[in-house]
Amino acid sequence: MRDRPSAGLDLPPEDRAGAPVTGWTRRHWIAVADHLLASLRPYRSPFGARISPPGRGSWSGGDTDGLEGFARTAVLAAVRLAAGDEPARGSLGELADQVTTGLLAGTDPGGPERWPAVTDYSQQIVEAASLAVALHESRPWIWERLTPGQREQVAGWLGGTVGRGVRENNHVLFQAVVGEFLASVGAGHDRGEIEDRLDRIEPWYSGDGWYLDGPETRHDYRSGGPREFAVGPEAAYDAGRRFDHYNAWGFHLYPLLWARIAGERAGARAVLYRERLHRFLAQYRWLFGPDGAVLHQGRSLSYRFACLAPFWLGALDGATPLTPGQTRRLASGVLRHFTERGAPDPRGLLPLGWYGEQSAAAQVYSSPGSPYAAAMGFLGLLLPAGHPVWTAPEEPLARERADLTAALPVPGFLVHRTAADGLVRVLNHGSCYLTAPPAVERDEPHYARLAYSTRTGPVIGPEAPRIDNHLALLLPDGTATRRERIHPLAVTDRYAASWHRPLPPGGPVPGAAPPPVVSVSVPAGPWEIRVHGLRRPPGWGLREGGYALAAEAAPETVLRERPGAAVRTAPGANGPGLVSAVLGLHGWTAAEVHRRERANAFGHRCAVPLLVLPPAPAQVCDESSGQIEVVVGAVLLTGAPGAPPAPEVTVRVAGTEVRLAWPDGRELLVRPVLPWQAPVDRGPAT
Repeated sequence: MRDRPSAGLDLPPEDRAGAPVTGWTRRHWIAVADHLLASLRPYRSPFGARISPPGRGSWSGGDTDGLEGFARTAVLAAVRLAAGDEPARGSLGELADQVTTGLLAGTDPGGPERWPAVTDYSQQIVEAASLAVALHESRPWIWERLTPGQREQVAGWLGGTVGRGVRENNHVLFQAVVGEFLASVGAGHDRGEIEDRLDRIEPWYSGDGWYLDGPETRHDYRSGGPREFAVGPEAAYDAGRRFDHYNAWGFHLYPLLWARIAGERAGARAVLYRERLHRFLAQYRWLFGPDGAVLHQGRSLSYRFACLAPFWLGALDGATPLTPGQTRRLASGVLRHFTERGAPDPRGLLPLGWYGEQSAAAQVYSSPGSPYAAAMGFLGLLLPAGHPVWTAPEEPLARERADLTAALPVPGFLVHRTAADGLVRVLNHGSCYLTAPPAVERDEPHYARLAYSTRTGPVIGPEAPRIDNHLALLLPDGTATRRERIHPLAVTDRYAASWHRPLPPGGPVPGAAPPPVVSVSVPAGPWEIRVHGLRRPPGWGLREGGYALAAEAAPETVLRERPGAAVRTAPGANGPGLVSAVLGLHGWTAAEVHRRERANAFGHRCAVPLLVLPPAPAQVCDESSGQIEVVVGAVLLTGAPGAPPAPEVTVRVAGTEVRLAWPDGRELLVRPVLPWQAPVDRGPAT
C-alpha cells in the first residue's frame, strides 16, 4: 500500500493522540480541500464560469460539462469558506471572488460564457441544486455581497428550474432544493412544486432508512440526444429495485440540505428525515472496511467520498447512531484511503474512475467534472473546529475488530466481513438496475452480480463478459445468460436467497427459455457457499465465477483439485495482496481462470476463477418436468496471510435438498427451488 498521499498534496503532521486510528485531523481535511481547489485553476475558463478538467465528455455536451465542473466545485469552495482558516496559498477572499466571478459570468444571459438554459429533464437542473447549496452555505461570502441586480440575474437563471419536467428518480430532489433557496432569497418559486417534489420520494421509501432510486416502473427515458425524452404511460418500463450509494449522496443528503435552507418551515419533514437518516446510518456503516475502503457497487462511483455526506449530516443534525469519535474515524479513514490510492491523482484531480482514471467504469452521463460531487463528502467542515467530531478522540466502529454477518433485508444485502483482513463483502440478493429502453440487454455489472466487496470490482467495458460473481447458463455457442430482475426470497444473518430468470443475449430463445434459477448464499468464515437450483436446456453448459482480482501486474494463477481454481495478487498500491478462489462442492466438474485487460476499476489486468460444467445431455426440460439440477460451490475472497484453508463445511445433496454441516454441529437444510421454503437452521452459530 502507498505510504503517502498523492504527489503535491502537502499534509500536516499526524496526530496519533487525538486520532489514534487514522492520524488525521480537521487540518488534514482542509489541506485536501485546498489541494483539490487549487489543482483546478488551470482548467477554469477565462471568465471562470466553466471548469473543464481533461477527460472523456458526457452525453450532455461540453457547455453543460463545464457548468457541472463549476457547480460541483462551488460546493467545495462554499464549505471551505464556511470552515474558515486561511489556506497556505491564496486567501478565502480570493476563493470567494473566483466563485462570484464565475457565477456572474455563467448567469449573464448575454455573456460569452453563459450557461445553457434550463430545459426539461436536463443536467442543468442537477447543477442548479449544487449552486443553490453552495450559495446557501456561503451566504456571507458570496450571496450577501452581490448587488441587487446581480442577485436578480443569478436567481433568474436558477428560476429556470421552476415548472420543468424532471426525471423519475433522485432528480426530483434537486428542484425542491433550488426552489427552497429561491424562496429564502425572496425570488420567484412554486411552493406547491417544492412540496410535490418532496412528496414524490415517499413511495420510494422502503424502510430501515433505504430508498429506491425511483419507482420500479419508470415512465421516462432518454430516447435520442441530450434533450430527447420519451415520457408518459407509453414509456413505461421495469427499472428494477435500485439500491445503492445514491441513498447516501442523494436521498438522505438533499432532503436534509433542503431542511437547512428551509429552517423552521421544514417542520415535521425535517424530523422525519432525521429519523430515517439515523436508521440508515445504523446499517450503511457496515459497507465500509476498517481500512477506509468503500463498497464498490452501484453507479456514479466516481463520486467516491461523497458517500460520507450522510455521516456528516448525522453529526450536524444529531441524527446518527455513531459517536463523534466514530464519525471522524470512519470519515477520515475513507478520505485517507482514497488519497493514498490515486484520488486525487498526481495532477491533483479526481478523474473518472475509482482510485485512478478508469473512464470505462463511468456512465455515459458522467463528465470530467462529475467526480467533484465528492465535495459533499467535505460537509464535516461546516462543523466548527470545537465540535466534538473534531475534538473527541477517534474510536473504532462497533464490532470493527470482529467477524460480522449483518442482514440488510430492504436492499437484499447480506454483509459478510472478516476481521483477519478487514474485507467487507456484500452478497446481493435484492438490488438490480435495469437499463432503460431501447436497450435489450439490460443488466448492469455494478448491480447484477451475486457479490461485491470493498477491495474488488466487477469486470466492465463494452465487450465485458458476464463472468465474475455470476452464475451463467451457457448457450451452445458459449454466450452467457444475464441476471436482470432479481427477486428477493430471504435475507438473514445466516443466509440470503433470491431467484432470477436467466436471459440469453438478445432476448429469450424460442422454445428454449430456461426456467428460473434459485440461488442461496451462506457465509462460512472467509468463504461463501453458493447453492443453485436450475434447469438447463439440452446442449447448454453452466459457469460460476468468483471475485475478479485486478492489479497492475497480472494476478498469479493457482489451480486446485476437486475441482477448483484460485488467483492471487501481490501486495501493491491498492493494499495487501488478495486471493480469489472457487471450489466445486457438488455438481461441478472443472475449473479454469479467465483473464482480461483494462476491464476493471482496480487495475489494468484482472483474473477471475471459474467453475464450469459441460453442456447438458439431450433431455426434456420445461417448467413441469421437475428435473432440477443442484450445484454447490464455495467462493473465497481473502486478504489474510498464508494459504487459504478449505471451507469447514460438509455438503450432502439428496434430490433437491442440500444439507450443509459445520464442525460445531450447526446444520442448514436448503431447497433451492420454487415455491420457496425457508431453510431449516439447526445448531449453534459459527
